[in-house]
Amino acid sequence: MERSLLIAIDFDGTIVEDAFPRIGKRKPFAIETIKMLQDDGHRIILWTYRHGKPLKEAIEFLKESGIDLYAVNKSYPEEQDEIKGFSRKINADLFIDDRNFGGFPGWGEIYQKLSKDKTQPQKPKLSWLRRL
Repeated sequence: MERSLLIAIDFDGTIVEDAFPRIGKRKPFAIETIKMLQDDGHRIILWTYRHGKPLKEAIEFLKESGIDLYAVNKSYPEEQDEIKGFSRKINADLFIDDRNFGGFPGWGEIYQKLSKDKTQPQKPKLSWLRRL
């Protein structure tokens, strides 16, 4: 990996199935992939519409799952919640959301594109008999 990325990740529909305001079932490989991204040195921002009690529940869910968030709905931890005259848009290198243009590629593909190991598994070659 050339540099650490600041990655903003949506919660509902991306990390868990969308069941707002409840916490849905974990999406396959979401937690494991986020942990691997953190192990690779990337910083994770929880980027969500949730606020109040549902937000606190999502943060606790991630904490109990072993996810160490860099920030929540902010570009950096010390950022003020609301500064008059400034946009609420956060600054990140990458945004992961189930509503991306083109759809959500899946956590396996996301990790593969961001990981240090860029090698892709190869399909086994067929013997000459199986090609007939």
